[in-house]
Amino acid sequence: MGHDRDDRIDIGPEAAALLGDAWREHRRYVLDVALRMLGDLGDAEDVVQEAFTRLLRHDIDEIDDVRAWLVTVASRLCLDQLRSARRRRHGPLDEPAPAPARDALGATAPPGAPDPADRVTLDDSVRLALQVVLERLSPAERTAFVLHDVFQISFDDIAGIVGRSPAACRQLASRARRHVRSDAGPARFAVESAEQRRVTERFVAAVTTGDLDALLAVLDPDVAGEADLGGRAGKVGGVVGRAGVARGALRFLGPDAGVTLVSVPTPHRPSILALRDGQVAAVVTLTIRDGVVEHIHALADPVRLAPVTAALRG
Repeated sequence: MGHDRDDRIDIGPEAAALLGDAWREHRRYVLDVALRMLGDLGDAEDVVQEAFTRLLRHDIDEIDDVRAWLVTVASRLCLDQLRSARRRRHGPLDEPAPAPARDALGATAPPGAPDPADRVTLDDSVRLALQVVLERLSPAERTAFVLHDVFQISFDDIAGIVGRSPAACRQLASRARRHVRSDAGPARFAVESAEQRRVTERFVAAVTTGDLDALLAVLDPDVAGEADLGGRAGKVGGVVGRAGVARGALRFLGPDAGVTLVSVPTPHRPSILALRDGQVAAVVTLTIRDGVVEHIHALADPVRLAPVTAALRG
């Protein structure tokens, strides 16, 4: 479940089963959050592993909402990473430290730790994949914006992550939103509509779990699918209709395909990264209309995807 480290923790079979269930059910979602916040696949994967390591040390039975707990931990880890990056580039800040804020595990931040909301914006926007980029927001603005506008997490919950009041988090998101809307160029962070986000999540959840009925429900009856495999195979198209497209999606992206699906925002249509062994195996672009997917295009050409993986690796 990650890198080779000699910090294994002995747990009972019941706890191991619960952790395995949590890994299968929530890893993709938490990776989605971390990738959008950090813009680097390797860093995002490290954050996810660390979040699950902390879960391993916690009594899962005491957690009411495991996914929310993991998102909280991962988000705070992302903020820590952004703070560290800021220190490496600019050195310590001169502002006085805010009041200590408790993290998701109940630990207080070290005295003198700077407020992430006071961070200077990051260097040039980080390209994720294709036209996917992150806007030049401060870490706290990015956190409030991504968690609220993309993942619909409440400002009350975001406040516990950022260490500020819900009203302050609302202002952070508002400032971020203004920055995003002020620059609509192609190389800027794009925000999906609520419908796009909802349909994309339904599609990814159905494919990831192999739920054929749920997948059919999110596809238009006349949905069309095509793929660009590169090399001699070239483009593969002509699949029309829910049954055929659903079979193809489950075959190449389903639970037996060995890929992790992560949705990413793009300027025009929602896209999904299919990750395998730290590489981008495919970029799947969805065309959504009236609450269903009417067209699917998959780019699986290793040559054309190599730069995408390189961009995600920073």
